[in-house]
Amino acid sequence: MNNSNQNQSERWIEVRPAMSIQGVGVRTTNEAEAGPQGKIPQLWDRYFQSGLQSQISGDDQAIYALYTEYESDASGAYTLIIGNQADEFAAAETSGELQQASVSASRYLVFRTRCGPLMEIVPEVWHEIWSYFQQAAEKRTFTGDYERYDMRQFDPAHTVVDVYIAIE
Repeated sequence: MNNSNQNQSERWIEVRPAMSIQGVGVRTTNEAEAGPQGKIPQLWDRYFQSGLQSQISGDDQAIYALYTEYESDASGAYTLIIGNQADEFAAAETSGELQQASVSASRYLVFRTRCGPLMEIVPEVWHEIWSYFQQAAEKRTFTGDYERYDMRQFDPAHTVVDVYIAIE
């Protein structure tokens, strides 16, 4: 029996409307994040220290990790903003530390992780994504990709994350 599919995420294509994300951000590369000087763990700390998660309201009870402003492709620099969907009211109240970015309406290939510890499943799914797109029929657009964390029943030790990858 072949067990190679056990860790493979569920996948589907979805068209999503444009949205804005407001939160804390950093510019980095995948190469930098692979080493001990990665900026993403500290960015998550900044997000939770900011109190932004207490401002989640409306129908979308989620935290987003938006990958945007790609320099080139998966090997180039990008900006990561961790935050919440912004509406026009919240946007007017931004402090100097917050960044805002918009994602245009797009077609996405969605990867749903297995249920597991956050610090395991997110890197695992990104390795699967990079591997998948090396020989996929779909082409990434690098216009904005995001992880969506549903906060209604969030448990970092047992969670499922959806990763939306913009495709042509």
